[in-house]
Amino acid sequence: MRRFGALAIAAVMSMASMRACDALLPALSSDFDVPIGMAAWSISAFALAYGLMQLVYGPLGDRFGKLRVVTIALAGCAVANVMAAVAPTMPALALARGLSGAAAAGVIPMSMAMIGDTVPVRDRQQVLARFFLATIGGMIGGQWLSGLITDWLYWRIVFWVLAAGSGVAALVVWMQGSGMVSDPIARRSFGEQFRSVLGQPRARLVFAVTAIEGLFTLTGFAFVPTYLHGRFGLGLGTAGVVMAMYGVGGLVYVALSGVLIRRLGSDVLAALGGALLGAAFAIVAVGPRWEWSVPGCFLGGLGFYMLHNTLQTQATEVFPPSRGTAVGLFAASLFLGQALGMSGAAAVAGTLGERWLFAAAAVALPLLGMAFGGRLRTDGPRHRPG
Repeated sequence: MRRFGALAIAAVMSMASMRACDALLPALSSDFDVPIGMAAWSISAFALAYGLMQLVYGPLGDRFGKLRVVTIALAGCAVANVMAAVAPTMPALALARGLSGAAAAGVIPMSMAMIGDTVPVRDRQQVLARFFLATIGGMIGGQWLSGLITDWLYWRIVFWVLAAGSGVAALVVWMQGSGMVSDPIARRSFGEQFRSVLGQPRARLVFAVTAIEGLFTLTGFAFVPTYLHGRFGLGLGTAGVVMAMYGVGGLVYVALSGVLIRRLGSDVLAALGGALLGAAFAIVAVGPRWEWSVPGCFLGGLGFYMLHNTLQTQATEVFPPSRGTAVGLFAASLFLGQALGMSGAAAVAGTLGERWLFAAAAVALPLLGMAFGGRLRTDGPRHRPG
């Protein structure tokens, strides 16, 4: 993993940029004198651009080189964060955040594809699992440090820090890139690359499972803090701490990934991940006290990263000649599933309550994990380190 240190730094900055505004909404609302809902444009603009640009960066990485795309994306993220730091109005900040999301979208998928290009498939799932450390660290750090900086200093400094960090990361990736294996370059058009990847039955299966995973998992956990606040009267700050156990579960998976991958294999890991996700949502839904959600969120994080890490590894192998395009489509599938889930979940939660969302996830995710694990077992031997 040491040789991917530059890409890990890049991933930290990408995820920190994504989560930076989570703790800034009250400050943005106050400074710009706008409702919280309008301040939330700083989050939604980033997420929308991030999801849409996944379809662009994959073919670009295959055509012009993945490391080059990551470097340019980081430089673009630095510029966009400077724009956010000096934004005079809320719409201007939302525009800057959209540009930041469009740039940051090129970092993690192309880093995964680069790992796929340079790490043998028997070792790839464990390397990708360790890469989770960077993404989880960036996610937690972006939420936590932005809140501290805003409390102690001023919210605009958050974006200056992100701009400087992204610029340094771009320089580090550019410098380390000269010592890494060169990217395989595809000379096909964007359309040909998409058709080549989507023509693979395994690719369509992986993307479909990923979309369903995003629909139930990302949507379901998005409603956990609101559920804890509404049902148990838990403060939103405390509810956020409970949700942090989801990240702790991910970190535990990273720590145990070597043993789990070696002893269980991808098929069992996918099925077990789905089962743990189902158990997590069931615990949250039926728990008579909010404390039940602490182990529930922990199991949810552990199960999600088991299943998602398996899907990641499969995405890097569905069509190696256009690996960047394949990983981009994989990431887009996750965001598409989340978007579809969120579009209907608000109505369901408003009429029937959040527990119905959790119940649906508790049933669907174990079935998804078992079905996908069974397909992996049928199609070929489990990938285990030698």
